[in-house]
Amino acid sequence: MIRTRTVSMHVNKIAGDTFDAIIDLFPKIIPDAKINANGWWSFIGPYGKSKLKFNSNRSLGIIDHHYIDEESSWHIPMRIIPNGDFSEVVIVLTKPPQLTDFQFDDRVEKINKLVFSMKTLLESPS
Repeated sequence: MIRTRTVSMHVNKIAGDTFDAIIDLFPKIIPDAKINANGWWSFIGPYGKSKLKFNSNRSLGIIDHHYIDEESSWHIPMRIIPNGDFSEVVIVLTKPPQLTDFQFDDRVEKINKLVFSMKTLLESPS
């Protein structure tokens, strides 16, 4: 059975500004991240050597990404949904086959905390 979890948050910025803030935030929260010519960010994460690549489309509010570490590989859909002068960020997490249910639940909890800690940074003036 495939397990998924959805993480969402309300951001006090219009969708385009939220999109830009998320893209700009990654190298700020992971200072050792280096990007290569193919668009992959490499860094040391909580589960060892890691890499991440965004597949984004600003006009559609898409910030999907592929994340790989030493234990698992994730395809993560992320959407920025306009809501007037605000936006909603929705992330869908699907359990990688390499992880146990316990490991997945633990990672979802950590990702949830990370997302909500990012909210303050996303809403701060540029």
